[in-house]
Amino acid sequence: MVSRMADAICFTLNGAPVEIAGLSPMTTLLDWLREHRGLKGTKEGCAEGDCGACTVALERADGRHEAMNACIAMLGQVDGQSIRTVEGLLGKDGAPHPVQRALAEADATQCGFCTPGFVMAAYAFAAGGEPPELETIHDALAGNLCRCTGYRPIIDAMKKVAGLATEPAAPPPARTMSPVFENTFFAPRSLAELVALRARHPEALLLAGGTDLGLLASRARQPPQVVIHVAHVPELNTIDAGKQRVTFGAAVTYAHAMPTLVEAYPPLRTYLARLGSRQIRTLGTIGGNLGNASPIGDMPPVLLALETKVKLASPRGARELPLEQFFLGYRKTALAPDEAIESFSLPRLQPGETFHCDKVSKRRDQDISTVAGAYRIRLKNGRIEDARLAFGGMAATPKRASRAEAALLNDGFEAARTALAQDFQPLDDWRGSAAYRLQVAANLLRRLELRLAEPQRPVEVEAL
Repeated sequence: MVSRMADAICFTLNGAPVEIAGLSPMTTLLDWLREHRGLKGTKEGCAEGDCGACTVALERADGRHEAMNACIAMLGQVDGQSIRTVEGLLGKDGAPHPVQRALAEADATQCGFCTPGFVMAAYAFAAGGEPPELETIHDALAGNLCRCTGYRPIIDAMKKVAGLATEPAAPPPARTMSPVFENTFFAPRSLAELVALRARHPEALLLAGGTDLGLLASRARQPPQVVIHVAHVPELNTIDAGKQRVTFGAAVTYAHAMPTLVEAYPPLRTYLARLGSRQIRTLGTIGGNLGNASPIGDMPPVLLALETKVKLASPRGARELPLEQFFLGYRKTALAPDEAIESFSLPRLQPGETFHCDKVSKRRDQDISTVAGAYRIRLKNGRIEDARLAFGGMAATPKRASRAEAALLNDGFEAARTALAQDFQPLDDWRGSAAYRLQVAANLLRRLELRLAEPQRPVEVEAL
């Protein structure tokens, strides 16, 4: 049952319970921490989740500690969660935390503006028990920018704190009813509640992780008027790693989905490490990526190549359709006003099938793709028997290259590269001209050709 009264937002902050009432649930966590709580250690640098100066730790009930951007997280999203800021690391006697001490002793503080964000990223890394390997440390720090350019001492400090034991998080407050904040922010606790709310509020924006939607509240300062937050719907948080298909609920975060995705499709390991940062992957969801329908989203080409089906729920029941029928136009989908994405499922690779993916961007880390490509190939007796080629950044929607697929099967890779010009008339913007994008897509098919010709020789995913 959905409460009709505006509830207080309740969460745990630095180990102590907090209740907030009479404040817009669309207020960013960063603004509340600084302006209402006086916790100035959490900084605003970019207001869009790129620089990491606002990093806090989300301490989950299962013991995971995950770095998170406070600038794009709304207060309504942290209801029922446990949050720790840099001030919450100090001991009862005011002594610095071992992570703070490690950065200070390594001379890694420099000008100091970005330092609290690095401290919190290091705290989440240490709590995860990961090894002090350089690749892992770089991944943990990819969401934090240091404009003093002194990353070496920060990396040295990260090596010292790897695997550091941390105290268990304080339990978040329990809820017995689904909250409604200020009659503008609805947080259903079941799929039935979600579809009922969706029918009553077709004007509401569906909020999963908010890594895009949160920009309205942070950077644009024009938060949405009505939101339905789907992150607490159990049916949308399931993962079913079956023998034939892998199914994910629409609210499963990237951080939660990555182990299963990488196990099923190993080339996604490098690809997903470049999808945002750990802070972004803590909140961001693949379902949100699909609902956003951006033509330059990283995951839609992958899901198109893997022949994904998407399940939509409404008061009229559920329906399922191929993902390529879901994208109708620029940021336009097949979702009806009373529907929500419930889940999506992918078939596992079968014997003889291979899968590869590439992302080309102006920066390696923390950048939107200029062109993204994904390819599922079925080989028989050394010949290509079937192919699914999908690209992002090449059209108004993520799209399969159907003419290139046919050309590849009939006449080979050179013909497929030529046929790309029949499949796409790419957008032309500051990330890349139309001609550049066509050339990049052709080059990626050449890379795929080399991969298939020499499968034992790795061809790394790079930012070009």
